[in-house]
Amino acid sequence: MSRLFLIFAENLSGMDQPKLERLLRLMKLLTANTTYNVDQLAERLDMSRRTVYRYIDTFREAGFVIKKSGDCIRLDKESPHFRDISQLVHFTEEEALILKNAIENIDDTNLLKQNLKRKLYSVYDNKTLADTVVRGKNAPNIRRLIEAIEEQRQVTLHGYQSGHGGEVRDRRVEPFAFTTNYVQVWCYDLESRSNKLFKTARIGSVEPSGTPWEHESEHEEGFIDVFRMHGGERHRIRLELGLLACNLLCEEYPLAERDIRPLGRGRWILDTEVAGMAGVGRFVVGLLDDIRIVESPELTDYIRNYIAQNLK
Repeated sequence: MSRLFLIFAENLSGMDQPKLERLLRLMKLLTANTTYNVDQLAERLDMSRRTVYRYIDTFREAGFVIKKSGDCIRLDKESPHFRDISQLVHFTEEEALILKNAIENIDDTNLLKQNLKRKLYSVYDNKTLADTVVRGKNAPNIRRLIEAIEEQRQVTLHGYQSGHGGEVRDRRVEPFAFTTNYVQVWCYDLESRSNKLFKTARIGSVEPSGTPWEHESEHEEGFIDVFRMHGGERHRIRLELGLLACNLLCEEYPLAERDIRPLGRGRWILDTEVAGMAGVGRFVVGLLDDIRIVESPELTDYIRNYIAQNLK
């Protein structure tokens, strides 16, 4: 038995199910794309700061590498134990091809097909499985980016179209992580010397480079909210949702499901943090008759201004 499981067995012996569940949920939060500080972890898991620190010490004793960025904490996915665990979900190329063909035989209107793609992506970045998620002219770019990340090399994003003003130009970057379904890629931008998200659909072409990463220690995934918006700030929002709004939210933004709880009588509450008001604002505007904004003045102001500008 490995040292990892021996230590966990020692720490978890006699632990009741709710405590074990919180420990596993803490592991999930500490390995998510979103980063949290100790206060946020304690609030989400309904535990004290002292308990959070104790559980983190358990992970450290078990051999996991703990990383800190400011006051945020996470488990380093380069820890040896993550590589060990990854072997449990490893697919050979032949197995991946069989899975790809099986998934593609499912009718496109079946939600199960998309759920299977998301689940497979969440545990495996194989280029063959990437083909089940990304098709068309964008697929070669994704494959080159995957190879660059695996080989830890710089690339040039040719003809990248900026979302601000539509400027088109080349960008020299160090790609190091994808968001869900390869929609965006985290890169260290050599020009601005900062980590940025680039939408893969806006990339003209990807040119691999022979230059290895030079700024790996500075690679850091930033905060992405459930509406797939990113930024340096966090704003708490609370929305009361009807059945239609709740169902559409979970279908369009699956990660929102973790922050939804039932209120009863066909109503739900979404309590989450967002990077800005644009993503959540666009969603709310389309369902104003089925959503009530709860204690979110910034969102109320954003929607009021949005409606006023678009009614001119």
